[in-house]
Amino acid sequence: MKQSTSGLHVAIVMDGNGRWATRRGLARTHGHRAGARAVRPIVETAPTLGVGALTLFAFSADNWRRPPGEVTALMRLFARHLRTETPRLVEHGVRLEVVGRRDRLPAPLAAAPVRRDDARELCRPMVPVRRHPGRRQRRARLVPPAPLIRTGGEQRLSDFLLWECAYAELYFTERMWPDFAPADLAAAIEEFRARERRFGTLPKRAAG
Repeated sequence: MKQSTSGLHVAIVMDGNGRWATRRGLARTHGHRAGARAVRPIVETAPTLGVGALTLFAFSADNWRRPPGEVTALMRLFARHLRTETPRLVEHGVRLEVVGRRDRLPAPLAAAPVRRDDARELCRPMVPVRRHPGRRQRRARLVPPAPLIRTGGEQRLSDFLLWECAYAELYFTERMWPDFAPADLAAAIEEFRARERRFGTLPKRAAG
């Protein structure tokens, strides 16, 4: 999958779901469900902000160490949203691809993206959306993210797109993912576009 020549590749680490719920006296699974609901507005707004590819980091290799009940709830949530959201994405010309390791996923979830390969081919004006459920990426098919956004206040990459993040512009926000809104995405992109990207060269004013 290649990035649109006219669009940014924005990547988002969707962090803070559990803490969002805990601060409200709710179970962590409530936070994950709220985080899932936050995805659609971001996906729908992204192309209006010049985004040609969107990668969403939903589950890391280290997340397997969480309590089994929480992991099971997350897997069910992923499967449900793949089932319910894919037709809507296709209708709006969005091409969906799941990247990362599938060998540790429950069988129904691991097979779901394969069954949807034909649906991806129906999409021409595409904004690829990638949910990355593990550490091992297919590097040849990913393009460097610019910017890479992490919600939830943590200032690190974890194990997200480590190979692809050379020259990525990082943007950290205290906003928990369930509260991350289209206006927050717009603000991150606006700040990114104000940065001068030199890729190892001199600043423009010094080069002259």
